[in-house]
Amino acid sequence: MEYRRLGRTDLDVSLICLGTMTWGEQNSEADGHAQLDYALEHGVNFVDTAEMYAVPPREATYGRTEEIIGSWFQKTGRRQDVILASKVSGRAQRFPYARPHLHDGETRLDRQSILEACDNSLKRLKTDYIDLYQVHWPDRSTNFFGQLGYVHNPDDDAIEIEETLSALDELVKAGKVRHVGVSNETPWGMMRYLALADSKGLPRIASIQDPYNLLFRQFEVGAAEVSCREQVGLLAYSPLAMGTLSGKYLNGQMPEGSRMALFGEYFPRYQSAKVQGEIAKYVSLANEYGLDPVQMALAFVNQQVFVTSNIIGATRMDQLETCIGSANISLPEEVLHAIAIIHKETPFPTS
Repeated sequence: MEYRRLGRTDLDVSLICLGTMTWGEQNSEADGHAQLDYALEHGVNFVDTAEMYAVPPREATYGRTEEIIGSWFQKTGRRQDVILASKVSGRAQRFPYARPHLHDGETRLDRQSILEACDNSLKRLKTDYIDLYQVHWPDRSTNFFGQLGYVHNPDDDAIEIEETLSALDELVKAGKVRHVGVSNETPWGMMRYLALADSKGLPRIASIQDPYNLLFRQFEVGAAEVSCREQVGLLAYSPLAMGTLSGKYLNGQMPEGSRMALFGEYFPRYQSAKVQGEIAKYVSLANEYGLDPVQMALAFVNQQVFVTSNIIGATRMDQLETCIGSANISLPEEVLHAIAIIHKETPFPTS
């Protein structure tokens, strides 16, 4: 397993990060524990979660994923073997059960909300510190979660990033959080966080967690330069485009119990005929070179210079084995060239 430095911190994280958002929904507590055991045995030291997981979020499972990780820590005593990342929810009215006494049930990124959210996560995780605490998405109105066009809202009453970062600073000073990061951010947002860190003596963001895969490469347009020049590496999520890059949904297939079969209405981005056509091209390319389509897609992400860690997720152990095994694969130049040709022909298939 390769390890890469997390921003300008002193932490080296595994190239493959164990994502956990299905735990408590598609995966049981026993499944989650088995995945943690296997991942650590194979060199993974980085685990990512969030207060709102499992996904899709609902009241019955809110915080359940963190509880599963916490029970594994309690059972094994291996907290010191894991670099643990979690997230505080951004602005939304979808989670009135999270912090109902604040903002009429709306989650926000003000000081009180962040401090309270972190304390709740620590209790569920059964630990007294989180290695990387991330802002899950911005408080302000901007384009994230796959939205391409920016529409300016001059009347946006967003919590200022300075208040958000100052609250994170309190958590760092209290020893509850070691380092901070952002997720689903824009290049402007990244630079604003960095500027405030420099001018106000606040914590410097170590990473950005954004979607990145063969079908969705918007991160390269502006954010990749910030990542490289400012050492704010990408923690790539959805590297398999919700599993679609495996090819298992091609030609109208819908495997029983799969994510799209269960929750496809929540993830329309990768289901159009246009996208399916691009997936078929990548699967055909993998087959041509004797590669597993899953491992080819993951290896492509792994080889990007701006990527710090690739967040994989699995509902079965054989899937987990395949995903972690991608860390040992280096795509030859001819495959990378063929990928570049496919991408150039249709650079934004999800638009």
